Amino acid sequence: MDVALLHGLLLLLTFPVLLYWHSATFRYFCKVTFFNIWVVTMATLLSPFVAIRGRCVENMKVLCAVIRPLKHLYGIKIEVLGAEHLNLKEPYVIVCNHQASLDLMGMVEVIPKRCVPIAKKELLYMGTVGWACWLSGIIFIDRQRTGEAIDVISQTAKTIRRENLRVWIFPEGTRNQSRSMLPFKRGAFHLAVQAQVPIFPVVISPYWDFFSSKEKKFTPGMFTIRVLPKIETRGLSPKDVPELTETVRNIMVDVFSEMSANPCRDQRVDLPLLPGTGATTRTESMWHEEDTTGTSD
Repeated sequence: MDVALLHGLLLLLTFPVLLYWHSATFRYFCKVTFFNIWVVTMATLLSPFVAIRGRCVENMKVLCAVIRPLKHLYGIKIEVLGAEHLNLKEPYVIVCNHQASLDLMGMVEVIPKRCVPIAKKELLYMGTVGWACWLSGIIFIDRQRTGEAIDVISQTAKTIRRENLRVWIFPEGTRNQSRSMLPFKRGAFHLAVQAQVPIFPVVISPYWDFFSSKEKKFTPGMFTIRVLPKIETRGLSPKDVPELTETVRNIMVDVFSEMSANPCRDQRVDLPLLPGTGATTRTESMWHEEDTTGTSD
């Protein structure tokens, strides 16, 4: 009886291991589950310590530090192009395409000092994760209440200038793993125009080769992040926001398409005319040696 019980226990222990190595779908769910468990665990363990400092943008450093090890655990290498564009001491708005939870790994690689993301308000109610995000200064918007969202944008426009903050926004509003980008919400662009601060488009290359929630694929791989030159909003008014939104989206879609077709290091893209200017902008991404191995801090 004891031998049969021992055999049964060994089988129970061995079966998940065999399934992990032989089933890509099972492996996908294991990795996604581990990602979520890691985030919840780190938030639970560290929130009491960062709470001592209270709600503060400096707590974002802690949040980023606990996300960075995940790239090593998953065998993902990240290349960063054009990070020098973010070396400004003034406030600005970053807009980035949104594909999956993996975007967090990319975001923490390039997020500048005193920068906070804007997130959906539902995240605030996700237990210790929501608490950790609130303590880190993340700005929450209720997408179902347009009036409240507009008020948040207006307050944020005043805050980023007063406190010299940078804001990171995913203007698509939801995750998207298609071959292009969804239409952009205009909130990020209203914010930049109200605050009269520049916009930095950031494009993350597609994860198709190693990650797909539709195909249940999650393997080691590599992706590239491109930080494009700033787009000025000085002198623009709310009536320019629709054109500005489409212009920035077209720029990012073109770069995303080029990265999809030709994921090489040296890429130059002519950007279309920007509202209120009379010249095109050319991106020239520089390769950073410290980012080649995906181990930059």
